[in-house]
Amino acid sequence: MRRPRPAVSLRWKISLTVTAVCCAVAAVLGVLVHNAVARQTVGQVRKETRADLDTALDLFEYGTSREGINSVLDPPELPDALRQLVRKGRRGSMVGSYRGRPVMWVAAPAGDQIMAVWSPYGNTRWTLDKFDTAIWGSAVLAAAAVAVAGLFLARHISRRLTSTAAVARRISAGDLDARVGETAGRSPRGGRAAQDELAAVAAALDSMAATLQSRLQAEQRFTADVAHELRTPLTGILASAALLPEGRPKEMINDRLRALHRLTEDLLEISRLDCGIEHADLAAYELGPLVLRSVRATGLDADVRIRADTVVETDRRRLDRILANLVLNAHRHGRPPVTVTVDAPPGGTPTIEVRDHGPGYSAELLHHGPQRFRTDAPGRGRGHGLGLTIAVGQAAVLGTDLHFGNAPDGGARAVLTFPPRPPSEAP
Repeated sequence: MRRPRPAVSLRWKISLTVTAVCCAVAAVLGVLVHNAVARQTVGQVRKETRADLDTALDLFEYGTSREGINSVLDPPELPDALRQLVRKGRRGSMVGSYRGRPVMWVAAPAGDQIMAVWSPYGNTRWTLDKFDTAIWGSAVLAAAAVAVAGLFLARHISRRLTSTAAVARRISAGDLDARVGETAGRSPRGGRAAQDELAAVAAALDSMAATLQSRLQAEQRFTADVAHELRTPLTGILASAALLPEGRPKEMINDRLRALHRLTEDLLEISRLDCGIEHADLAAYELGPLVLRSVRATGLDADVRIRADTVVETDRRRLDRILANLVLNAHRHGRPPVTVTVDAPPGGTPTIEVRDHGPGYSAELLHHGPQRFRTDAPGRGRGHGLGLTIAVGQAAVLGTDLHFGNAPDGGARAVLTFPPRPPSEAP
């Protein structure tokens, strides 16, 4: 199995890309400059040597001494390629060596012989080598400077993207007040200055969060207002229903009114949880006896198992509400036996597990979490889908983690995990 390659951050991708482009440009420019300078320098040496060759040929033709001109007839050091070119009756030039020194050879036919003139080439070669060293040194320094500048630029871009992503995660986690806070400035004429792409993304995210927050707040106000307005007439209707004569009609009316009253109270509780105004009243409790009392208070059949007990800091009323909703949901949508297990391993975190042996939670609930007014019951005839939503909200107020899953051998599992206590507070 191939191991996945480690991800390269955007900062390094941008920096490496800028450096690679800079190196490519520097290499191309270096080659072009080298060729231009070499062509000019070597061309100048070749031009001077050809002038000496013309003079040497004139002197050879008139039988005059060629003293002062570096000319040689049929030199053995003449490169073979140049010798063959001259044998064909043509002139040519080539860099070679003469008496162990680099020279520029220029040769031409002189009757049946070869007239060759040479010029020292060592200084020219040294000059070209020094020039190439300067070019590559400048290219390396430029690439290093561009790499550092690209790294700082990429770091700035990466920091802005990371900040935007962090705000997006906070919004996804429920913090609708989170904002990137990155807006464009004002132009001198009072208009908005041009934004770059990152600023546009940040502004779009802030706008989306503000719109989402306003819509959710409107929904919360609507839910709270409806529940509050229903509460007063329901109380009066319940009191009036108590005056009805005993019988089956009265039982049916009272049953439906109690269900409607519970729905109203649940809606009010959810609106308070959504507004973030709920705060836990923490106190120290022994977890095992506390869970046992909470489950018994539901009046539902559930087997409480205490594997290991401990003392936790919690709000008894809110924990009762969580366990009551979880046990009630297990009875409504699962199958018996329903078990509630308390465990507090040494050095671990205390947990409460509520499990049934029914079909388990749906894939949609496991993926998206509990949804209001949505249950797994066909026709939604059993419950209104607010119990698990309330349990999740109350768990958040307590600072605990409520996780939903399915057991390997079947059945739904809801695990409430408490934060570990500091060692100084451990019993």
